[in-house]
Amino acid sequence: MASMENALADAMSTIEGVIGIALVDHTSGMTLAALGGSNSLDMEVAAAGNTDLVRAKLRTMEMLELQGSIEDMLITLTSQYHLLRPVTGRHGAGLFLYLVLDRKRANLALARHRLARVEEVLEV
Repeated sequence: MASMENALADAMSTIEGVIGIALVDHTSGMTLAALGGSNSLDMEVAAAGNTDLVRAKLRTMEMLELQGSIEDMLITLTSQYHLLRPVTGRHGAGLFLYLVLDRKRANLALARHRLARVEEVLEV
């Protein structure tokens, strides 16, 4: 198991094209840990804003009585990919990983795979 900081640092160093990554509590919108970002991308503000997306999807799944869980959510911008991945471990209830990628440099399939690995080793 890896601590929050170590897991995020590992993602920053192993995922091609990563701009930033955060671990977020979607019940409160608070960022528990974050790395990266840029002058034009405040990871804490972006993560807090995306909690509404996660909440809305969870609420919709509940209303529709859909079985299963969210593996990840993808937001495609002209220059970036934003991946949101709920943490499914027993201590991760209410948390999600938020990954921002440079669209020109990232391999989306590989980034999804590596983000899943980060979730597996994450110790909250």
